[in-house]
Amino acid sequence: MSNEEKKVQDEQLQQEESVETAETVSAEEEVVEMTMEELQAARIAELEAALLASEAKAKDAVDASLRARAEGENVRRRSEQEIDKARKFALNKFAEELLPVIDNMERAIEMTDKNDEALKPMLEGVELTLKTMTSTVEKFGLKQINPMGEAFNPEFHQAMTIQESADFAPNSVMLVMQKGYELNGRVIRPAMVMVSKAPAGNIDTQA
Repeated sequence: MSNEEKKVQDEQLQQEESVETAETVSAEEEVVEMTMEELQAARIAELEAALLASEAKAKDAVDASLRARAEGENVRRRSEQEIDKARKFALNKFAEELLPVIDNMERAIEMTDKNDEALKPMLEGVELTLKTMTSTVEKFGLKQINPMGEAFNPEFHQAMTIQESADFAPNSVMLVMQKGYELNGRVIRPAMVMVSKAPAGNIDTQA
């Protein structure tokens, strides 16, 4: 083989080696490129999972905050209701003990001879004391139930007896035997009353 032929053959081998090397480098670059894409995809998936976890934690924190706020509001409202109830009915026992005193003063006034001049100063004193006492307890929510002539109401009245009457409509209070009292809208003693019914021979649709 001549030198020229050998030279040509060497050049062809070098070209083939160059082609093979280029193909090998290209294949390696493609592998590296695919690996980078996979890494990026994995990183994106990881970040998305972390974001979802963070959003879930944030939602749980918001829900917990709302529940705590709602519970705090419920506690505050219950406390206010309990305080209001305690304030309204703190005098309940005291009022119950005071009612017989008021009853006795009213009986004393009713039974006193109004025409006896000697008793007038005492009567005026008892009346003034009773007026002052009732005015004072009214400021704290204690109100009298005196249903004379009104329709009978079992929520506020206690029927002690029923009598025929042509002067009162059936089922009306025709006599108050003992006045009742309520404290801030709650009955602490119903009024004891006599209730009317239609006279015999008449049709009583309400009795």
